[in-house]
Amino acid sequence: MAIIRHALIALFLGLVSTNAVSAQAWADKMFKDGLVHDFGVVPKGAQLFHRFTITNIYAVKMEIVNIRSGCGCTSASSSVKVLEPRESATIDVTMDARRFSGSKTVIVYVTVGPEYVSTAEIRVTGNSRSDVVFNPGQVAFGVVSQGQKAEQTIEVEYAGTQNWQITEVISKDTPLEATFKESYRKPGQIGYLVNVTLKPDAPSGNLKEFIHLKTNDTGTPLLSVLVEATVQSSISVSPALLSLGTIKPDESLTRRVVVRASKPFKVLGVDGLGEGIELGTQPASEPSMVQTVTFKCAIKQEGQFKKQLKIKTDLQEAPVLVTIEGTTAP
Repeated sequence: MAIIRHALIALFLGLVSTNAVSAQAWADKMFKDGLVHDFGVVPKGAQLFHRFTITNIYAVKMEIVNIRSGCGCTSASSSVKVLEPRESATIDVTMDARRFSGSKTVIVYVTVGPEYVSTAEIRVTGNSRSDVVFNPGQVAFGVVSQGQKAEQTIEVEYAGTQNWQITEVISKDTPLEATFKESYRKPGQIGYLVNVTLKPDAPSGNLKEFIHLKTNDTGTPLLSVLVEATVQSSISVSPALLSLGTIKPDESLTRRVVVRASKPFKVLGVDGLGEGIELGTQPASEPSMVQTVTFKCAIKQEGQFKKQLKIKTDLQEAPVLVTIEGTTAP
């Protein structure tokens, strides 16, 4: 059986081929949107970022076994390691324009396997100009509590023609606001301060966005500034996934989750109950910074199941999500 399985995988991936070179290129096909990105002309010191999409187009599970950059100025990471058939993930590539001058092309090697191995080559290019410098090279807010405002300022320094100007800052369709002002102008040197604000209504999760500085430079009219933040919700649940494993039909199991917040709150109810999943006990009536929610699970239908529940609270937050999954078998 193992021999047959390996043969089927090899045939499916196209590895059984008289052309060994083309046979090994099957990982390239997983990047449907391409393997190349050109950042163009960028300021010295800028942090450059691009997100590639990788999709498992094959009928077998795939694993991203290694990601390696050909230069210390570039790093890359994947959002997940294992891809089920038809599942997609992202490969985030960051290039540090402080670490090179002029034009630079870097190859990032993404190796997929593990039974049969193929390596895709991502190519990113940037041209670091020395006449414009960002300090620091990006806006990094770090961890910010949801609902809180955060601000940071970067300096933009230009060395060149005396009439150079930033004319506009563009941050539409993002949870960001930005303003700018000229800080100095002297022969051959011009400085600006760009203030970036993370709005209180920014959604929770990891944020990677760009603001764009419009200039009167006809050759390079836009300068992009990378903005990163981790917006942390004031309410959380642990565990967020309840895996019941394999259970018998109508077998009754009790599971608990703990909901924590930065201030006292009450659990108002749970959406999505039914089909064998109910509340084990009623939530506490008194506000507390920690609340326990108990679920009673008795699934009748055989097979795999997965159900998402929404725990509602009296806080001005989105519902807390809990997933219950498992398999029912005699």
